[in-house]
Amino acid sequence: MRRALAAGLIKDFTMLKRHRLFVLVGMLVLCECVLSAQEKAAPPGQQPGGTIIGYRVKGKIGNQAVDLTVTPIIQGQAPVGVAAAAAAAAGASTGSDPARLERIHSAKMPPIDKPILFDTPEADAICSALEVLPANNPWNLVIEDWPVHPNSKNLIASIGESKPLRCNTDMGFILVPTDQPRVNIKVVNWPGESDKGPFPVPENIPIEGWPVQYQRSGKNVSLDDVQRDKLNEQGDRHAIVVDPVNRMLYEYYILKKTGSGWQAAQTSIFDLKSNKLRPAGWTSTDAAGLPIFPAVARYDEIKRGIVEHAMRFTVKRSRKMYVYPATHHAGSGSDENLPRMGERLRLRNSFDITGFSPETEAILKGLKKYGMFVADNGLDWSLSIAPDPRIPPLYEEFRKIKGSDFEVVAYPAGYEPPTD
Repeated sequence: MRRALAAGLIKDFTMLKRHRLFVLVGMLVLCECVLSAQEKAAPPGQQPGGTIIGYRVKGKIGNQAVDLTVTPIIQGQAPVGVAAAAAAAAGASTGSDPARLERIHSAKMPPIDKPILFDTPEADAICSALEVLPANNPWNLVIEDWPVHPNSKNLIASIGESKPLRCNTDMGFILVPTDQPRVNIKVVNWPGESDKGPFPVPENIPIEGWPVQYQRSGKNVSLDDVQRDKLNEQGDRHAIVVDPVNRMLYEYYILKKTGSGWQAAQTSIFDLKSNKLRPAGWTSTDAAGLPIFPAVARYDEIKRGIVEHAMRFTVKRSRKMYVYPATHHAGSGSDENLPRMGERLRLRNSFDITGFSPETEAILKGLKKYGMFVADNGLDWSLSIAPDPRIPPLYEEFRKIKGSDFEVVAYPAGYEPPTD
């Protein structure tokens, strides 16, 4: 792998041999060096399956140690990294909000002695004291001043500039105590890309959309009916379980209760204390291989006035490619104007959020500060909100926000993914 990358670099350097810096880097490749394309986590590049657009060259020229980041120009594209370098020079941030961390660490988590549904004051208090992933995790990075992706305009156009933002009240969750009994789940579709059980599955585990989608549609069904899929609704049927004390996350795809027990199409476990990704090429309960719970806009944070993390949304068409922190693609083509799984967008800083309800304003503030990831294929611009009855319907307000109000961002130059 290193020899192939070195050969590619030498070819690029030949074109620029008059520039002394590139001659020196070429010497590094030929001499004593370590060449890294950051294959498993490669901003500002891509995961395997895409074009690697960033190299790090470390080594020596004589006795002089050298550590350089090289960004070759890709034929047919704008020079990737130019905008990023400018932003870095201007002081683009790659950190979390210290005030957010202080708030979380100063909160006291209530005791948890039974499963607690997300749409309760008890869940609000627990979530307010729960640190979801490390501070330097991509979900928690402030991206207000990150550079705009050089192909942002075309990527936005492929999703739909005139299409409205959608409010999808889909992803509920349940909080469980540390001694929650574990059960076996029969994995029927992707056992090779699923984590092994047994798993915590409380009897009152909510299925995607419960309860708001059923309440507002007038369907008179019980949670048990939904768990057993008695309405034969099909769909993704996501289910999310969080152990707040141990900071562990369990997510299930197409979860169903059957006469012989629980079954799912896929199962994923995430350590909320760690930045560890799923194996390269693996899916999760989301097509991008990402966790869902860290992305959900919850009632407790909406009530505080801002959603303090990146969110998730879906697109109808995506490229057959993924970018950090995603680990899996769900696309079918190589069109560079289609977004990749893991593509990160933000609401434009110039977008006027005055006049919106406090609930919508809290979400829009989060979209400006933390942005949102392309996480799955589905309806264009469909943003996940907890199906909490305390959150009023936001559909009409969301329709006032169009695709053209967003922009795709790139990682600032020099950003390196956390490995802890």
